[in-house]
Amino acid sequence: MHPVKIPEHIVERVVRRRGRAHIHDDLDPASTALVVIDMQNGFLLDEYAAYPCAQALTIMPNLNRLAQTVRETGGLVVWVRNTVNEMEQKNWSQWYELSAGDPARAAKRTAAFQKDAPGHQLHRDLVVEPGDETVLKYRYSAFIRGSSNLHELLQARGIRTVAIAGTTTNACCESSARDAMMLNYKTIMISDGTAAGTDDEHNATLTAFYAIFGDVMDTDLLVRCLRDNAKHQGAGTWV
Repeated sequence: MHPVKIPEHIVERVVRRRGRAHIHDDLDPASTALVVIDMQNGFLLDEYAAYPCAQALTIMPNLNRLAQTVRETGGLVVWVRNTVNEMEQKNWSQWYELSAGDPARAAKRTAAFQKDAPGHQLHRDLVVEPGDETVLKYRYSAFIRGSSNLHELLQARGIRTVAIAGTTTNACCESSARDAMMLNYKTIMISDGTAAGTDDEHNATLTAFYAIFGDVMDTDLLVRCLRDNAKHQGAGTWV
């Protein structure tokens, strides 16, 4: 996993502005969704991945632990899968043009993320339960209009807090997290449940998100918040 380094002056600024280090530690577990982004073979395994993210392999125990805790405390787990089809290659042609300098890798990526291709599948070490939801997305952000039905799904389930995990921190996770906040969800990025190509990219995203957009927690802290708040809720003291 990446070593997490958010500068102290950013932490101090956040505490001064928000009143505490973790503004979303009062989350309601029953209206919380863990949204796991793109933990697919096409990003993780050399056989399928044009640009494999090795660090993403190290976060899977945390993802499974988080998912189980969210289920046990009454929330929703959503597995988001990056998807490519012919229509989206036309509708989002600008992205494909950015990869024009390396056509072999671009072709490998396109093949990997066709619906139901081996690269499109979630990694075998992830524990997916029957009550979980799966969402296909066609852009970096799962929340931008036309990318997926994630926002509608969460609204129908009464979700108010979104915890973002998966890969890569600085692309699909960051894009989804920022858009979730701007759709009025309390949004948390999981520092040891997200992964990027380098430590610098990972920490740059977490720093920017924490400073402006929402909260950053590690797995231990989020699990503690979920369990503690579920106990309060069960005792009738939730407000």
